[in-house]
Amino acid sequence: MLNNQKRWIYIALPIFFFWFFGQIDKLGISVIQTDPGFLQDLGLTGPDKNAKIGLLTFAFTVSYALSNVFWGFVIDKIGARKTAIFGVSVWTVTMVLGALASSYQMFMVSRIILGIGEGMMIPVCGKFISSWFNRREIGRAQASWIAGNYMGPAIGAVILSLVIATMHWHAAFYILALCNLFINIPMFIFLTRDTPEEHPGIRKQELSYIRQADPNEQGQSKQMFVQDYRYWIVWIGMLAASFLFFGLSIWLPTYLIQAKHFAREAMTGITSLSWLFALGFVLVCGFLADKTRRPGLLATILFGLCAVFLTVASVTSSPIIAGFCLGLAMGTQGGVFHLSNLFIVKYSTPETAGRAAGLMGFTNILGGFSSYIMGWMRDKAGGDFGPSIVMLIVVAGIGAVAYLFTLKKEAEEVRKLNAAAAETVPKSSAV
Repeated sequence: MLNNQKRWIYIALPIFFFWFFGQIDKLGISVIQTDPGFLQDLGLTGPDKNAKIGLLTFAFTVSYALSNVFWGFVIDKIGARKTAIFGVSVWTVTMVLGALASSYQMFMVSRIILGIGEGMMIPVCGKFISSWFNRREIGRAQASWIAGNYMGPAIGAVILSLVIATMHWHAAFYILALCNLFINIPMFIFLTRDTPEEHPGIRKQELSYIRQADPNEQGQSKQMFVQDYRYWIVWIGMLAASFLFFGLSIWLPTYLIQAKHFAREAMTGITSLSWLFALGFVLVCGFLADKTRRPGLLATILFGLCAVFLTVASVTSSPIIAGFCLGLAMGTQGGVFHLSNLFIVKYSTPETAGRAAGLMGFTNILGGFSSYIMGWMRDKAGGDFGPSIVMLIVVAGIGAVAYLFTLKKEAEEVRKLNAAAAETVPKSSAV
C-alpha cells in the first residue's frame, strides 16, 4: 500500500519540517521578546519599547512579503527543490547572526535577511503541492504541511522557554540554526525532486494517479489566476487574515504576562495551546474543504468566529477566558490560512502556482504592520491592549464580508457537481 503513497514521504514530510522549524525561526521572537535579558541586551526599553518590538516583526514581514513575489518567479524558473535548499541555508546564517547581535540595529538586519530567506516558503509549497498531488487531494496535502506551520510554534514555545530559562536567549538561535542544518537541508537534498517524473522512487501506478484528471474539472477553461475575481477576493481576505494572525501571534505571550499577569509557565502553556487550536482548525478545514467543496463558506464562518472570540476576550473579566479566547481567535486564522493556500492551487495551474502563491504572500506586509500598530497603540494607551483588540475585531469583520462575495458562485459550482454526480449513478448501477 505504501508503494503507491510515496509522495507523502518524499514531499509532505520534508515540507512539514520545512514549516515546523521555519515557523519557530519566524515566530519564536514572540516568546523571546518576553525575556528581560533580551530586552535589556538590545536596548528595548523606554516609553517607545512596544513600538520598537513591533517594528522587528514589521521589518521582517515587509522583506518576507516583497521577496514572495521575487521567489515566485524564481521557483517557476529553477524549481522548488533548489529554491528551498538555498532559502533554508539563508535562514541558518540569519539564526547565527541573531544570536551574535549586540544591538537593536544588528538584530533588525538579521530579521530582514531572515524575511528574504523565508519569503519562498509559500511559493515553494504551492509549487510542490501543485506538481506532486492529485487535484482531489489538495486539501489533505495542504493540511500535511500547514500542520507543521502550527505544531512548530506549539512545541517551539515550550522548548524556547526552557532554553531561555536554563541558558540564555542566544542559545535559542544557535539551536534553531543546527535544526535547519541537520534536518531541513538534508531532507530537501535527499528526498525531494521538482516533479514525480524525476524521482526514481515513484512507480508508474502512483504517477498515473497523480496525473489523473479530475472529471469535475474537465472542460473547464484554464484562465490565468489574475483574471479570476475570486482570487482577488481571497487576496483581500488573506490581507485581513495576515493582519489578525501576526497581531495575535506576536503579542499573545506579552499580553498574557503583562496584561493578565500570568506566570511564564502559564503563558507558555496557553501560547502552546493556541497553536494547537490553529492546528485543529487546519485539520478540520482540510477535511471539510475536500468533503463539502465549500472553502469560501468555511472561511466566512471562521472570520465570524474570530470576531466573536475577540469580542468575548475584550469584555470578559476572567484572565483565563480572555487568554483562551485570543488563542481560539488565532486558531480560526490558521484555518483561513489553510483555505487561502488551497485557493492558490485551485485558481492556478502547475505552471503558474509559484507566481500565484508569491503574489498572495505579498499580503504579509499588512500582517507585519499589525504588530507595529499594536505596539504603537499600546504605547499611546499606556500599555492597554483594549484599543488594539477592537481594531482586530473590525479587521475580522472585513475578512468575513470579503468572502461573502465568493459564496454565490461557489454554491452554483457545488450544485453542478452534485447534478453531474447524480447523473452517473444510474449508469453505474446498470453495469
